[in-house]
Parts: sequence; structure tokens; C-alpha cells
Amino acid sequence: MQQEYEGYRELADSLKSAAVLLNLERKSQLHQDLITICDHLANPSLRIAVFGPFNHGKSTLINAMLGNRTLPIDLIPTTGAAITVKYGTNLRTRIMLVDGTEIYRSGTEILQQFAILDGNRQMRKDVASVEVFCPHSFLETGVEFVDLPGTNDREAQDQLVRDRLLNADLVIQLLDARKLMTLGERENLRDWLLDRGIKTVIFVANFINLLEPDEQKQIQNRLLFMAESFRAELPPGFSNLYRVDALPALRARLKGDVAAAQSSGLAAFETALQNIVEILQQNRGGVRLPRVQAIASQILPLLIAKIYTLAIEIKLFDDKQNAKIEIKQKAANLIKQGFSTSIFELRNWISLPNLLAKYQADAAMAMAENSFKAWQVGSLKKDLTELQLAVVKWLYQAYDFFQGERPEDLLIPFPNEPELTLPLKPNNTNNNNLDEPGSIAVGGGIGWLLGGPVGAAVVGSISYLLNKNIQKQDEQSAKESYHQQVAKICIAAAENYLSRFSSQGLSILAEYEQKAAKVIHFEVSQEPLEITKKREDVQRLQNGFNQLLQELAKANIPAKYQPYKEVPKSRNTTKESSPVNQTTNQQRQENTAPNAEKKVELPRQKVSSPSPQQNTAQNTEKKVELPRQKVSSPPPPKNTAPNTEKKVELPRQPVSPPSPRPEEVEAKFRNWELDEEIARMKAEMRSSGSQTGKQPNQSNKAPNQPNNLVEKDKITRAYSILGLQPSASLAEVKQAYRTLVKKCHPDLFVNQPQLQKQAQEKMRSVNEAYTILSAKNN
Repeated sequence: MQQEYEGYRELADSLKSAAVLLNLERKSQLHQDLITICDHLANPSLRIAVFGPFNHGKSTLINAMLGNRTLPIDLIPTTGAAITVKYGTNLRTRIMLVDGTEIYRSGTEILQQFAILDGNRQMRKDVASVEVFCPHSFLETGVEFVDLPGTNDREAQDQLVRDRLLNADLVIQLLDARKLMTLGERENLRDWLLDRGIKTVIFVANFINLLEPDEQKQIQNRLLFMAESFRAELPPGFSNLYRVDALPALRARLKGDVAAAQSSGLAAFETALQNIVEILQQNRGGVRLPRVQAIASQILPLLIAKIYTLAIEIKLFDDKQNAKIEIKQKAANLIKQGFSTSIFELRNWISLPNLLAKYQADAAMAMAENSFKAWQVGSLKKDLTELQLAVVKWLYQAYDFFQGERPEDLLIPFPNEPELTLPLKPNNTNNNNLDEPGSIAVGGGIGWLLGGPVGAAVVGSISYLLNKNIQKQDEQSAKESYHQQVAKICIAAAENYLSRFSSQGLSILAEYEQKAAKVIHFEVSQEPLEITKKREDVQRLQNGFNQLLQELAKANIPAKYQPYKEVPKSRNTTKESSPVNQTTNQQRQENTAPNAEKKVELPRQKVSSPSPQQNTAQNTEKKVELPRQKVSSPPPPKNTAPNTEKKVELPRQPVSPPSPRPEEVEAKFRNWELDEEIARMKAEMRSSGSQTGKQPNQSNKAPNQPNNLVEKDKITRAYSILGLQPSASLAEVKQAYRTLVKKCHPDLFVNQPQLQKQAQEKMRSVNEAYTILSAKNN
């Protein structure tokens, strides 16, 4: 027997909370059983229920023990309600109706109105409970009798009986000796009692006195066999089988005939019953807690099943969300990589040492040739536009992918065109027409002033002086020729112009990077309220499950389950993904040394034409200009000499475009790979079945197989072009394609037209082969 457990209230509360968490139907059998058991745990009295089919003498047996006709009895099924008999100083009855009305009456005559079956042998539906208070010494010890309606009569009566058996500490199952243990009685014993943890059962055989003596002996033997086969959990030393002739016992009590009461078996049964009750009252937990265990064995699996169902739904959602987040994070990393590389190249390009090395000579010559504007648009702006678009492209990729903050175009305007002042012309008899002291160059060049041999000499001097590194020359202005002085002015003006352009561009670029960080950035979308509620439900269910296990453990009720160690909490729906970091300090450092030409080639797409949004107007952006001396520029003089309009240009050696280095081809290929990867991830994001970053039919599916001989032939030829075996994986296909691109790219043969044409044909077949094999392996 289990030790007494007094924590009934906490245990009952845990069971009721579990019923709420499971949302059990109030009219369901499980819910009614649970509430009945919980109410029974709180009942301080020991309750004895008399149970059996109709007309077995249940009410008669209770009347005999009480010594009067307290309960109504008749030859037809009479009891139409569960009548609880409690101790009271005088005999009275209390009826509780369903609407909450209480009816008190002295005596028990009112039972004929509310507690018996009507003319249709049905119970009254408006009666909630019936209690009879009786001044009897046995009841005064804290005992209650429950007279249950007979079974095997009406379904409603059976249901009422089944419910009330759960709150009985001891069950007296009354048997009819004339038809001992019918099939219905055996089923009720198993389904209504044993399977529900009700094992404190005493069998009482009635009507044995109506049998012949030889039949009585046979019945006695059958009763003994039945009692031995049923292991009741009664105190040791007590039998679970008694004979009581209920009607003769009642008559004997009413007459006060002690001998007759003794011969009816009532006295022996009462004595045993009183002793059993006294022992059970000392250990109510041993009686009631097995029923708690029985109901808990049904509640716990339901809690687990509901937790599991919700957890699966949450996991499916989380898997899908995590797959999307993973794809977005990969995309953010790829875009960040491309953006950082493009920014680095643009910053490297716009740094003053690199600008001077690449453009100073051409800018100075353009000034001398009166073609500065054309040079600015055709060379400097063209290169800047391509680099700017390469940067902005990544931000539009981010906007298209994350649908976050819309990016701004990167606009780096050009400074005002240089304004130059020429030195005074020395007297020269060979150039009388140019002997005008204080002649000044204006606008975009001085070619109109320095025509003929002098102009050519200025252009040549620019190249000469730059090659000699005029910064390291000694001051020899007095000895220099006039065209060398003008060349120096053009060189200085070009340096000043490029310096202002570099300073202004680097400032704009730094500000643009700050804004770009907000574009290459995504936040985890707000979790749907439905999923948040499911997370909260799982948490409550697990808490309820753990609480019930804890209370069962306190009561020494075994359970085969372990508590949930971790209770899932709601996902942080405002958590942001790692924002794109600013460009590293190494990338931020400007290359100011002359040898800073070594750089990382940016992977960018070829831009055919500048964006119309890239306005080069001087007032569209804030500019930072180096301080310079303001030079007034008068209008140009009238052309009086016929040769003044003729511009003399130095014949310059045509320069072929330089062949791309291998790292440039690698950069272009890497750029293509980034774009392709982002496009693939965007397709996965759009896929409705994407839950793990893959299409649902790709997880365990073999690569697509060709449908006909033509496709097979194409695939075989594609493998041959890439130099692969037909069993090659997709990774091997990509690697082979990568190798061939680096080896055969047409840009490697820009100075060799014939080889370039062959490379173009080769790359066309390589691209076609790669497309075919990529489709096959996807």
C-alpha cells in the first residue's frame, strides 16, 4: 500500500490544468472522469458505493445497515439518482437542481419525487445531486454511502453509475446468487472498475436464501472461485466475498431480531466492513492515488502527442524560415563581397597617385590641344561611369533580393575645368605675330595660341618633363624655354584638377559606403501570430506536463516519462541578420605611394553605356576642392593670321588596348559566378516548396535524365568539349568550365585578331556545353 499523500489539492490542480491545456470537451468521458477524480481527492469522507444491476437489492442492503427504510425500495427499478447518505443529527434530505436551486426537507419522502425513475423508467434531468443525512454511528465516523441506480437498464443510468464509481473509496458489488456473474457483470467489473484503478471491491451475494440447500452449496463454491480469481486490494486478513440476504436482514433490523440479522449474514458483513473502513481511512492515498495514476496514464500521452504535433508544425515553419534566412545570408555575403571589391577598385582608381599616373599626361596634353572637354568625356568619364555602375549594381542586387531600403545612385561629379594663365612671351623676331606680352589661355586649352612648331613643342615638353619627373628637378625656370614653361603650367593644372577630383570623389565614396550598409542588409520577417501562439502553447503544454510529473512524483505515483528539460521560447522576431560590415581598414587605406598600382581586380560586369542618372553637373553633389588661385580669363583674340586656326597635333604612336592579365579574367569569371549564384538563390526563394534551401523534389532525386537520343548525343558531346567523363559531377563540370574560361577567354588575345576569333568560337562551344550539363545535373 502506498503511503499517505496529503498534497491532494496541488495534484488535482495539475490534472485540471492539463485538461484545460488539452482543451478536452466538457462532456467527454475523459474530462468527466478527470473532474470526478479531482473532486474525490478533495473529499475528506470515505465513500462506499453499492453497485450492481437493477433489482439486485442495493437500496435494501443499505437500509438494512442503517436499520430503517431510509431509501425507497420496490420490485421494479426504483433508484433514479445517485443518492449519497451522510451523517446528520436528524433525518433530512437535500436536493440540488441543475439550475442551482436547493430543496431541503425533513425525512426522505421527497425522494419519491426526485430520486426514483418516472413512469417511463427514466431519471429526472433537472436533478444535479441527492443527499440524505442520517443519524447513524457508522456514518458519524466519516463514512458516506452512495446508492447507485441499477445497471443494465438504461444507457443514461449506466453512464451515471460509471461516473460515480470513480469517487468511491470502496465498492460493494452486489451479486444475484440466482444468476451469478452474468456477462454484463463481468464486463462491468473489468471496464468500469479494474481498468480504471478501482480495486478495493467487496462482493456481496444476495438471494442465496431463495435457493435450495444443494444449490446454495454449489453457489458457495462458485463464489469462492470467483473471489480467489479476483485480487482485490483490501487490507490483509479480510475476505472480499460475503453473503447477505438483504431483505431478511432489513426485516430483522426493523424488528430488532438479532438472531435473524446474524443468520442473514448482515452482522458478519457489518463487522468486516467497519474494520476495513477503519484501516482504509488511515491510508486514503492507497485507495485514491491508483485512480489518479490510471487517469494520468491517459492524460500524459495526450499532452505529449499535442506537444509533438505543435512542435512539428513549428519545426516545419522554422526550417522554411531558416532556409530563407540562410539563402539571404549567403546572398548578403556574396553581394557584400562583390560590393566591397568594386568599392575597393573604385577607391584605388580614384586615389591621387593612380589618377596622376594614368591621366595626368593625357589631361595636360588635352589642355594643350584644346580638347580637354572631349578627353574628360571620352576617357575619364567613361572609366568612372563603368566603375560607378559596377558599384551600384551590387546595391540593386541587394534591393531586388531583400526588398529593403532603395539604393541611391553613386554620383561623383567632375570639378570645374582648369583655367590657366600663360607667362609673358619673350621677344622673338621669328614669331612677331605672337609677340604680345601677357597673352592668356582660356577655356579648355591653349592650342589656338600655340600653333605650329611652338604648340608641338609644348605637347612634347609635357611628355618630356613628366618622364623626367619635374618634381625632382632643380628650379631652372630662368633657363627654360617658353614652351617648357607652358608645359609645366599644363602639368600643374592637370595635377590640381585630378587632386580636386580625387579629394571630392573619396569623400563622396566614403559617405556612399555608409548608406550602402543599410541596403545590403536584411531583417528576419515578423513571425506570424499563429506560429507565435503555437510556440506559447507548446511552452504551456510542456510546463503543464512537467508540473503534473512533479506532482505525481510527490505522490509516489510512477510515470514512465521524463520531464522536458528545455522549454522552447518564442523566436526573436526582431533579430536582425548581421549587417554588412564596412569595408575593412585595409581596403579603406588610400594608395598614396607611387607603386600602389598593384591591386585586387574587381569582378564587375561590362557596362556598355553610362546610366542616364549619373549626372555630371557640377552642382548636383557637394564638392571638395583644393584651394587654387583664381585666374581671370579674357575672351580669345580675333584671328588675324591665316594659320592661327590650324591646330598642330603631335603624331602619337597608336596604342593597342593592353591584353588583360590572367587575374582580370579570373575577376570577370568570379563576377559571373556571383551573379549566377545570386540568381539561383532568388529562384529558390521564389519556390513555394523551398524549406531547406532545395527544391522539394531534389533531395533524393537523381539528376535529370535525357529523354531521347538527340539529347543524349548533346550531353555526350558536351562532356567531350569540357574534357570530362560522363560520370563527372556538377562540381567537376564547373571546375572544368572555369579552367577553360581562364585559358581560352577572347580577352586574352585582343592583340591577335586571328587567335581571338578562334577563342570566341571555342568559348561559344564551351558555354553551350556548360549550359547543357548544368541543366542535366539540376
